[in-house]
Amino acid sequence: MRKKPECREWARETGVKAMIHIAIVEDEQNYVTQFTEYLRRYEKESGNRLQISAFRDGEHILNNYRAVYDIILMDIQMRLMDGMTAAEKIRGQDQDVVIIFITNMAQYAIRGYAVDALDYVLKPVTYFAFSQRLDRAISRMKKKEQYFLVISTREGSRKVAASGVYYVESQGHTLIYHTKDGNLSATGTMKDVEESLREHGFSRCNKGYLVNLEYVEAVRNGAAVVAGEELVISRGRKTEFMEDLTSHIGGGK
Repeated sequence: MRKKPECREWARETGVKAMIHIAIVEDEQNYVTQFTEYLRRYEKESGNRLQISAFRDGEHILNNYRAVYDIILMDIQMRLMDGMTAAEKIRGQDQDVVIIFITNMAQYAIRGYAVDALDYVLKPVTYFAFSQRLDRAISRMKKKEQYFLVISTREGSRKVAASGVYYVESQGHTLIYHTKDGNLSATGTMKDVEESLREHGFSRCNKGYLVNLEYVEAVRNGAAVVAGEELVISRGRKTEFMEDLTSHIGGGK
């Protein structure tokens, strides 16, 4: 029987929920209908479960606002409270919700950087453009998820957030987790750990190191600088590691 890995995913604390709650803030009913149809199509194609709420304008969503939404599709030009004003007020209460602006004019959407809007989509909206924005929004949500590992050490099991691990080092049958709170040693294989952590922003730079891409400070002299340490990037893994790093910096991983 194959031995279970010493390191396993423990739990999610925040981030993508079992059901993704999306708010549509739009004063034109034809667009509300279109976006709802697009979301149901996306739900079927992606396998994500979506809960959809619709609001007539910015003032409507702000009435008794609760931070329960994962994504807000926000029209910028509305008759009562415009989307930009509403987004500014929402950001004062909710730093995590992903905002995507919908507009007729791109120059309005550029102001979205002030409220940390993820993206914008231009009217008339095609399904392809719409689904791309949703893919990117859900990708951002996953990056914010907090995953925990259970690391079995000689002193007992330790629960550690994956986001707090700088890199994992393999020394024979021993794995050393270099974390914000110090180093932890456990038995296990690098293959098992890589399977657990790869989808959470980790990549192998060589046979002996699995790196949290969030902590790569620089790449120089054939090495990745992680938490002040230079970890050699092997020739065989250089292309894949650099592609993973580039994707991570660009928001894709």
